[in-house]
Amino acid sequence: MTSSLSGSAAEALSTALAAEHAAIFGYGAVGARLDAAGQTAARQAEAAHRSRRDAVVVRIASANATPPPAAPAYELPFPVTDRPSALKLAIALEDGAAHAWRQALGATSGDDRKLAVEALMDCAVRATRWRATAGISPATVPFPGTPA
Repeated sequence: MTSSLSGSAAEALSTALAAEHAAIFGYGAVGARLDAAGQTAARQAEAAHRSRRDAVVVRIASANATPPPAAPAYELPFPVTDRPSALKLAIALEDGAAHAWRQALGATSGDDRKLAVEALMDCAVRATRWRATAGISPATVPFPGTPA
């Protein structure tokens, strides 16, 4: 099955895919600094990002475009040394992915836009859960995926 992605849609999905790659990498650092319950939540988050990454790779490849590969490593935005910094990183990962998916909305249509909306919502909900876990109030943000 070959889909037809416009150049801007393929670029937007590729950008979102890069955010998914970064989230997957980052959750390794998050989980290492959390208790058992937090590690379970981090593993579930990583699995969700892996699943979405795989779906996006297939979508891009089906359109005869080349999906960007994951980098060998990513620089974390700050040191992750304890539970608070791990929770801060989890929030940053979800907010970053939400931003990429929000950007993809304008360039996509049909099933690709549906994917972007669902991904944006998923990241926003997960970021809210991490904020609540960290004791941040309010836990929600007015427009998920927009710069703070």
